[in-house]
Amino acid sequence: MIFFPQVNPGRIMLKINENASLFTTAISYDTLTNSVGRPLRMEWIMPWHFHLLMAGAAIVLVGVLLCCVGGCMSLGNNRMKRTGLLLPLIGSVVMGGGLLVINHVYTLVSALEKADKLDPAFPMGIWVFAAAAGLILLTALLSLLTLPKAVEERMEMDEKFRLFLMFLPVLLLTFVFCYLPIYGWRFAFFDYKIGDALSAENFVGFKWFTYLFENAATRSDLLRVMRNTLIMSGLGILTSWLPIAFAVLLAEVRSTKFQRIVQTLTTIPNFISWVLVYAIAFAIFSTDGFINGFLRNVCGIAGANTDYLASADGIWVKMLLWGTWKGLGWSAIVYIAGIAGIDQQLYEAAKVDGANRYQCIWNITIPGLVPTYCVMLLMSIAGILSNGMDQYLVFENALNKDVIEVLDLYVYNIGIKQGLIPISTVVGVFKSVIGVTLLFGANGISKAIRGESII
Repeated sequence: MIFFPQVNPGRIMLKINENASLFTTAISYDTLTNSVGRPLRMEWIMPWHFHLLMAGAAIVLVGVLLCCVGGCMSLGNNRMKRTGLLLPLIGSVVMGGGLLVINHVYTLVSALEKADKLDPAFPMGIWVFAAAAGLILLTALLSLLTLPKAVEERMEMDEKFRLFLMFLPVLLLTFVFCYLPIYGWRFAFFDYKIGDALSAENFVGFKWFTYLFENAATRSDLLRVMRNTLIMSGLGILTSWLPIAFAVLLAEVRSTKFQRIVQTLTTIPNFISWVLVYAIAFAIFSTDGFINGFLRNVCGIAGANTDYLASADGIWVKMLLWGTWKGLGWSAIVYIAGIAGIDQQLYEAAKVDGANRYQCIWNITIPGLVPTYCVMLLMSIAGILSNGMDQYLVFENALNKDVIEVLDLYVYNIGIKQGLIPISTVVGVFKSVIGVTLLFGANGISKAIRGESII
């Protein structure tokens, strides 16, 4: 509930952004006040009102967090359950305290001299969260009274529940960043401009869906970015064998110390942001970079001032090479782990039969990695339209825009830079639908070829 604006107990005024959730109310002062700039400037309402409102929302969030932790502890033995039940009791009381703070702010705002300019409105979310807090409090009390007395000396939890709790943060992050944004698809059905509210007045149905394909300019742009996306993703798929080759070669190195050094040096670039990668590229390939400086100062070529970085020539290959340099070591980790999992008795038996190192690689190592490679390849095919935005955003310029702009970057440009939220949402919807279709198609291919499903 903390992520849904409809039940936000902190929206005590109609002037407050209707898309602000309880979580946003607690952490973002700018989002909370972006629609009340004039009342703040005219001092019809003071900043401390919003600070107090944020404090109340934060207290409610703390209460929700305590209830969640208590719920997780309920998966343990009786001693852990009894301890965990105390947290929902405390959490529900804390939630109630936060709601009282929010209600107090509402009372203060309603009593202001210019309250009619602020449109105060009692948020229904207060009743929703109050009911939830009361239900949690009652349930925790009943459970605490009916739970048998703990006889265990220490708090314990079954391994399956511990594993589930370890997986839970990943599940929550996936929901927040992958599934919750689907709620934003509603912008595709409205004639929305930044700052407007979604209402029946600006509802346009499938207007933007048809506009995307009927308008010659947007259709041309879409075909162009689809070409760039498919070519760059296709190059990545064609070179997807490089990590497996690198892993095999690294596994054949006899020196463990050298293996670790090489693996570390090739993995570190994955953790370097694309902004820093671009800074490195700029220092090497720009007009005043290392290469041109070397040609001018060492080789004596006075006219060496080529801007290798900004040029659109070979941009697809450049992006492939930079992506390979950054991700090769990281991508090879799964194959290195796969090689470590191959039964060593197979190698010993092959050597007894007279097989040399290359025969062992070809007949044991590579066949052992093929299932993993097939899964990774099919996943790459399923995500062929999702080749990221960061890399292309930092390398984009006026000279290479037409050949470097991929689908994700196109959505960013028309949505954030140009403010065409509905069209960018429509493109995102089509991308998601095609991606899911490709995923299930790849899964069908996997079942047909390998007899195993990847999802």
